[in-house]
Amino acid sequence: MDKNEKDLVEEFVNGSEQAYNLIARKYQKNIYWHALRMLGTHDDADDLTQEVLIVLYKKLHTFKFNSALSTWIYRITSTRAINYLRKKKIRAILRLGDVSESEQASSSDIISNIEDKERIASINKILQKLPVRQREVFILRNFNEMTYEEISEILGVSTGSLKASYFHAQKKIVELSNE
Repeated sequence: MDKNEKDLVEEFVNGSEQAYNLIARKYQKNIYWHALRMLGTHDDADDLTQEVLIVLYKKLHTFKFNSALSTWIYRITSTRAINYLRKKKIRAILRLGDVSESEQASSSDIISNIEDKERIASINKILQKLPVRQREVFILRNFNEMTYEEISEILGVSTGSLKASYFHAQKKIVELSNE
């Protein structure tokens, strides 16, 4: 962890709201984009981002500096995203598969100003078809440019297992993009 972040965490623990605000601003976009890629919709990603920032505020005092702050934050985001997906799946089963159109909405509202929104929507749809673990590894490796070692620390899985998940994700993405 860089010295500046360590100082900020310590300042927050000692009562500085400004230190927390600096940390939150630094990571908010990363949290949002990771959540969007995991969950697939702007509303879900926005809700999860707020939830992670609240957890960060409540739990930052427990951070032990055993890893990078970013690793800890990605772990929180990933865990919350997986829990959200599980809950959503259970709700869908309880409704006997009657998923409303609003829940199926794409992330196009957040990317409407991006020139290549069709390509982004296509990538997002393909990512949503991957199993959660494969999607998570693929996103962390490609979009967040993390090493297998960093991903291993976040997910608590061996690098060999991650490499296998990544390989299967790549294979499935190629198959799905050719459909």
